[in-house]
Amino acid sequence: MRDHHRFLLTTHLAHSDFLDEEIDRLGVAIAERLRPVEETLNRLDTIPGVDCRTAEVLLAEIGTDVGRFPTAGHLASWAGMCPGNHESGGKRKGGKTRKGSKWLRRALVQAAHGAARTKQEGRTRLARRYRQLVVRRGKQRAAVAVGHQILVTAYCLLWRQEDYTEVTPAALDERRRARARLRAVQQLRQLGFEVTLTPKEAAA
Repeated sequence: MRDHHRFLLTTHLAHSDFLDEEIDRLGVAIAERLRPVEETLNRLDTIPGVDCRTAEVLLAEIGTDVGRFPTAGHLASWAGMCPGNHESGGKRKGGKTRKGSKWLRRALVQAAHGAARTKQEGRTRLARRYRQLVVRRGKQRAAVAVGHQILVTAYCLLWRQEDYTEVTPAALDERRRARARLRAVQQLRQLGFEVTLTPKEAAA
């Protein structure tokens, strides 16, 4: 090793130390600025796959006031996380998503991969959704779809000011039955029928 090698190594090490100090300094400044919204960050952190850094990106990109978006669908469309629509021959096919915030999209996709690796007992709804999609659509599309679901969940948590709670399979089944009942009633009413629902126990 010659003198100019030692000089270059010393210069690189000094620059590396400088960058580490800058990162620490900026980290302290960011933490100080985020202190007023610490409760909101903790709330987003309860979503499977979302860590502290992802929560910071979500909050930086969409803000704390989600009332600017009429629905979660509007937010997902603005963020470029809605599936594209392509219809041909009367059949709906997958299309490209519109361009949105690349930082938000990247954070949501990373969160989706993190949610897929969650090792909670029985796994989470997001993990189950990823496993269902990855077989048919591949890893990237499955991650985008689960990232979309994470964004919708974040919208609901911020709107309701609630922490994330895992939905049980029984609750999901009840939701499916409720949607099926609603569709059936709407179809009958469109055909001109008056519909009254009576529980099976009461009918007996």
